[in-house]
Order: sequence, then structure tokens, then C-alpha cells
Amino acid sequence: MQTRSLGSESLTVSALGLGCMGMSEFYGAADDAESITVIRHALDSGCFFLDTADMYGPFTNEQLVGRAISGRRDDVVLATKFGNERRPDGSRIGINGKPQYVRAACEGSLRRLGVDHIDLYYQHRVDPSVPIEDTVGAMKELVDAGKVRHLGLSEAAPATIRRAHAVHPITALQTEYSLWSRDPEDEVLPTVRELGIGFVAYSPLGRGFLTGRITSPDNFADGDFRRHNPRFQGENFRRNLGLVERVREIAAAKGCAPGQLALAWVLAQGDDVVAIPGTKRIAYLDENLAAVDVELTADDLARLDEAAPKGVTAGERYADMTPLHR
Repeated sequence: MQTRSLGSESLTVSALGLGCMGMSEFYGAADDAESITVIRHALDSGCFFLDTADMYGPFTNEQLVGRAISGRRDDVVLATKFGNERRPDGSRIGINGKPQYVRAACEGSLRRLGVDHIDLYYQHRVDPSVPIEDTVGAMKELVDAGKVRHLGLSEAAPATIRRAHAVHPITALQTEYSLWSRDPEDEVLPTVRELGIGFVAYSPLGRGFLTGRITSPDNFADGDFRRHNPRFQGENFRRNLGLVERVREIAAAKGCAPGQLALAWVLAQGDDVVAIPGTKRIAYLDENLAAVDVELTADDLARLDEAAPKGVTAGERYADMTPLHR
């Protein structure tokens, strides 16, 4: 597994990490025992950058990750997030960036993960009612106290990133980025590169669509949130299948799986970019990790740019885009 460095403070992570969200919620039924096996297999395979959040489950995903890494803390770069506040019954309270909440959320995450520090602590979504300086100021206090090593933001707008970075160095900006979600290229990527901030791409497989395994909305199990995602509905779904078919054709010519091609494309966007695909299956994990061995030529990248130009995907990323890019 390759490693890459995030941010001016040089946080070393595996080029491909593991997004753990779907192990507890959003993507159908959970199997904790199998998920723990997958996480440990990832660590054994050199994939040591794990991503979770307090709102996944809610709360249960951090507990799951904590059990999986028990006894192996030194093998892991552990990232979690706060800010999407939920109750234990799963109901949503809203976005919270108040300093007192930041401190309480961190204590809760440390307890559930069973660790004494978090390597990378993200604000999951920006709270428009709280100045970003106040939120990041509270996050800086956590760094000063030794409870957090590095700070991150997720889905923040360029102006917000600049203001946050002025309070304390931001190590990574996490945003959806893939062949079918290329909007960060317009302003976000140039901003973080100017500031020396690393970029973490979540959903680099287009929520599984770019693997080519999703051929019908009927593929989704009960409880899978993709049933309600605009890109997976009606005419949008049919149009987006055309994009997947173009990716499949290029992958076949390269002798790799479509998902591997999609991940290789993300990694080819720069040494400051890492990807955190999620999976609940060892076979899919192994397939994903092999993407680091797929070398894309200039011609390959040009073909992919033609097949998946910015704006080609039909439908919004979320049904409600309001919390993004604040």
C-alpha cells in the first residue's frame, strides 16, 4: 500500500483508507462481526486510515471501530467527525458547531472508540449560526490538550476553509469526489492546494455506482438510503448507467475492474489526494486496495475526462444540498 502525506503538518496515511459508515447504517443490514473482520483485514493489508463519525449509527459505528482496533491503536490513523447532532434513537437535532458541543462530542468519541486521542478530527458540516473561528478555536483547544492531533473540515466552502485555517492549520478537507462528482475541481481543490491542506475523497466509487454492480434501483435493500438519492432515481438513474458503461469499457481495455479504474483516477489527481471507499466485504476491500497498482497514462486520463466530464452526472448528490459548501 502506498502512503501519502496530508497537510503542512504531514499526517501520513494510506493512499486508500477505509470508510466505515456503511458498516452501521445507510447501506442496509449490518453485521458487526463481519465488519470487524474487514477492518482488521484492512489493517493487515496496509490500509490503516480509518474514517468514522459520531452520527453513524448513531454512535454505534465508533463503538464498532473501537472494538476492531482494540490492541492495535498504534497501527491506525483514526479519523472521526462531529457536528451532525443526533439522538440515540436516530432522530436528527441539527448541525452544531458550538464550542461547548465540540468539547462534549470529542469526549464522547474518545469514550466510544476506547482511545486517548483522535488523529484527525473533522467538523462534519459547518454550522452557519456559529462563526467558524469559534468552532475551530474549540477544536484547537482539543489539540492543545492532546486529545486531538490534527484538524479537518468536511464539505466546507473555500471562504470558510480560509477562515478556519487562519485559526489553526487544517490538515485535511473531506468532500465527495469521484468521476461522477467533480465539482471540487472548480474552487475547493485550488483553495486547499494554495493553503497546503490535504484532500480526502469520500464516496470515490459514487456510492457503489461506479463499480458497475448496481444495475437497477431494485438492487438496494430495505434501509439503503440510495433509494432516496436523486442520482439513483428514475431518469437520472437511466442516464447515469451510460456513464458507468463508458467507465466499464475503459476498465476492460485496462484489464481492471471498473471500481479499480475509478479509484485509480481519484489517486491520479494528485499526491495530496487520498480516497476512503467503504465496504462491508473482504472481497470488495481487496479489489479496492488493488487499485493502487493500476497506472493511468495520459491517454487513459484523457479518455476518462471525455467519458466523465464535470457536470455529466444526472441528479444532485443529496436530496437536500443546503448543508454543503457553507
